[in-house]
This record gives sequence, structure tokens and C-alpha cells, in this order.
Amino acid sequence: MPKFAANLSTMFTERPFLERFGAARTAGFAAVECQFPYEAAAGEVRAQLDEHGLELVLFNTPPGDFAAGERGLAGLPGRESDFEAALERTLAYAETLGARLLHVMAGVQPNDQRPEACLEVYRENLVKACAAARSAGRICLIEPINTRDIPGYLLNTPDEAAALIQELGDDTLKLQFDFYHCQTMRGDLSAQFERHQALIPHVQVANLPGRHEPDRGEIAYDFIFDMLDRRGFDGWVGCEYVPAGRTEDGLGWAVRYGIRPKDTLLATGGERV
Repeated sequence: MPKFAANLSTMFTERPFLERFGAARTAGFAAVECQFPYEAAAGEVRAQLDEHGLELVLFNTPPGDFAAGERGLAGLPGRESDFEAALERTLAYAETLGARLLHVMAGVQPNDQRPEACLEVYRENLVKACAAARSAGRICLIEPINTRDIPGYLLNTPDEAAALIQELGDDTLKLQFDFYHCQTMRGDLSAQFERHQALIPHVQVANLPGRHEPDRGEIAYDFIFDMLDRRGFDGWVGCEYVPAGRTEDGLGWAVRYGIRPKDTLLATGGERV
């Protein structure tokens, strides 16, 4: 059975960030992920994980100036020192929070830069990130992101990511496979996952249109989740979707997979679980 992690950047957003950890645990999740934990001090996040018995499985490197449209620094020429500072911050958070998987965000191609220049800097920064991650006992992930949600993002398909991983030849670098982004760019989800499974320690899910719950849209996630089981995938499935309404009201899809509110009463004896 797949094991699911709630993404606290997209789910339970009816609450302030630090209150989402308890909400996720109450809803039945044993693990969480998030895009950017940096809005709170690492110690505050650690306290929430400990209080609610949660594992943080993944987060991203800082995006840069998010309000200005930046979505990562690794592929931005002239910003190498900014990336190194962001990487240092990421690793410090990972040490406190215990997260093993770190998504190194590539970034959006600046208008005044050629794609080749961005990709060259991206390669160089990934080499640095992998060396630092290896020393810290972490794994770097790269994630293809669709061009509709983030126009100009440097990495768009699983094939591109896999080719880059194979080119760099570092076993600290892996592929973060998001079914939503893959469907938006090209579809053929099962074949794409199977083709690259050896490189994939983590997947994410959301449905189209709207990036909502797995049971709301065109992707048949019951089939996808069964496929993950058949293929022996044992990584976390990150729920990086935007609930169509109140987060808890949209969790009916998860009951089949053991996600139930923490205070559900068992039929035998009324013991709380």
C-alpha cells in the first residue's frame, strides 16, 4: 500500500503554517513534506514534528525572490553565491528537521540569459549540492515542472531530468517524479514512471484540471497507486495538491489507503487510534 505524506504548503492552508502539522496528524498522516519551511525557525518546526509524531520527508531549497517570480537559484548565471548560501541554509534546516530528501530548485530562465548558460550553471551547482548533501547524509532531487504553471522553468520532463542525472553520474542525485507535472507536459504516466523508476525515490500527486485531490480529475489515481504497489515502489507519495474546499472534507480518497482521523473510534471497544 502506498504511504502518503501531506504537503503542508498546499494542504491545511486554512491554518497558519505551524498549526498545519497538528492538523495533518489529526487527519491521519504520519509524514509531511513542504515546499519552503523557512517561514518558521527550524527549531519551531522540529518542535511541531516531535509534538505530533511526524516525519518530514522532503522540502525545497529556497526559491530566491518569490514575489519577483524566482523559483529557484541553481540555474541562474551570476547568482552562484546566492545559491551557495541557499544550499547552506537548506542543509542546516535538514540537519535539524531530519529530512533526507532535498529538492534543488532549478529556477526560471532570466530574459537576458541563454538556455545553454543557465543549464551549464545548473550542472555546476548540482555538482556542488551533491557533494555537500553526500557529506551530510542527504539526497538531492531534481523535479521536472510543467511550463504552464511555471513558464520558463529550466527542467520540464522526466526524460530531461533522467538525462541530466545520467550525465552527472552522481548517485546522490535522484528524480522527483510528479504525476501532475508529467500529465500536463506529456501524459503516458505509467510508462514514464516505469522507464525512470530506478532513479525515483519520491513521487507527488495532484489531479487535473485545477491541481486538486487525486479523485477529482482526469488522472485515474486508483490505477496509479495500484501500479506503484505492483512496481514495488516503497518511497513516499507526496500529496502536493490544492484542496478544492476545506482540506479535511476532501480526504475521502485516502480512506482506502489507511488515512483516517487520529481520533477515529475503533468498532471494537471504542479505543482511540
